[in-house]
Amino acid sequence: MPDDDVSTPSTNPSDPADRPLGVLVGYDGSDQSVRALYYAARAARRLERPLTVVTAFTVPNLAYSDVATTPAVPAEVARLAAAQEQLEGARQHLEGYPGPVELRTEHGDAAGVLVRLSEEARMVVVGSRGRGGFLGRLLGSVSSALPGHAHCPTVVVPRQYELGDLTGAGRFTPRDEDTPVLVGVDGSAHSDRTVRHAVIAARTRQAPLHLLMVISSIEDWGGASMAWLPDPDLMDRHRRELETRLEEEAAALRAEHPDLTITSEAVMAEPVSELLARTPASQLTVLGTRGHGRVASTLLGSISQAVLQRAEGPVMVVPPLCSEDPDADGEAPR
Repeated sequence: MPDDDVSTPSTNPSDPADRPLGVLVGYDGSDQSVRALYYAARAARRLERPLTVVTAFTVPNLAYSDVATTPAVPAEVARLAAAQEQLEGARQHLEGYPGPVELRTEHGDAAGVLVRLSEEARMVVVGSRGRGGFLGRLLGSVSSALPGHAHCPTVVVPRQYELGDLTGAGRFTPRDEDTPVLVGVDGSAHSDRTVRHAVIAARTRQAPLHLLMVISSIEDWGGASMAWLPDPDLMDRHRRELETRLEEEAAALRAEHPDLTITSEAVMAEPVSELLARTPASQLTVLGTRGHGRVASTLLGSISQAVLQRAEGPVMVVPPLCSEDPDADGEAPR
């Protein structure tokens, strides 16, 4: 592995087209961050991009109550030393990694650090839960801030992600699997961008792509009060109409990418349950953060957060700040 730079640099966002950090991964030494580290290392190899490992630290404003308890080493120096010690663990995991690596510490809140650095990254990777100092709030404030405000796609790696054999250089080899890349679709402009990122992910993996539209019958037909039940035939007709439109979109993508196997499906179901049920059999689930209408805003808004919390497979969230051109941002290999 090349020499690593463990430092606290002052980061100034560069031109959006220039993303020198490559694949950015948050690391805090927890088991979940180790999973994220290996996922990110494999992603960086497939993308032929640098790997950047970062941990963040903060210093409480009132760290000590009186002078008598103040240690000889200032609090910030002690926190920095602890962060660098965590990164030493990452360095050991990456021993023998064949690509360029940078290890760095950053002063600041976890969400703010990752959002800021995402301006210079192709992809951000985090574990679903962390130790507390960096990723402990991932499924709270960080999960709310990072996927929706990042400047590139964010991949959340769950505890179910299998690391495989961790002996030898082969542990960094990207995986090739037959399971599909699944993408949530709603027909909005942002959904189109999300699909484009999913296409790139499927192509880099040489995997099939499945477009899924989940239609909530309560939101579309009866309202939350369920004062009346819609006619089942009418509901099914509506589903078929949407499925036809979705298949037209899939056909256009197949014409554009003849080497890619693309399928589509529209189902009436509870969105969170339906998406969660499919994550174990999908090598990647791709979601946006915004849609249009009550159904779409649920599917690609709050539901994406619910899926992140309980998914059994990696989930990539494509935020609104991503470039229109996926090649200018991040693909999502495994």
